[in-house]
Amino acid sequence: MKLISISAAVFLIILTATCNSTSGNNNSMEVTGTIEAIQMTSWQYGTHTISNDSTFYALRSDKADLGQFEGQTVTIKASKIEGYPVDGGPEFLEVEEVQE
Repeated sequence: MKLISISAAVFLIILTATCNSTSGNNNSMEVTGTIEAIQMTSWQYGTHTISNDSTFYALRSDKADLGQFEGQTVTIKASKIEGYPVDGGPEFLEVEEVQE
C-alpha cells in the first residue's frame, strides 16, 4: 500500500510539473479537462479535480456547483490558491466559472 501511495505521489508531481494553462497573469487561468469528485487521496484538499492529457489540478469553488459537472469535459476559469501543492498533491485552484 505504501508503494502505491508513493508511486501515485510521484506520478502526480511529474504530471503537475508538466501542466500548461493559459493565463492573463500568474494567478488567473483557464483549464480545459474532465471534472471528477475526489475520492481517497494522499493529499487532503479540494472537492474535485480537473484533468486532461497534460493537466491535473485539485479544485474548490464557492461560486459554482462542481458536482453538476462530474464526468464532463469543461473549461474553468480559476485562480491558484497560494501555499499549494502540499503532501505531494497537485496545484489547488479556486474556480470562479465553469463553461460547458
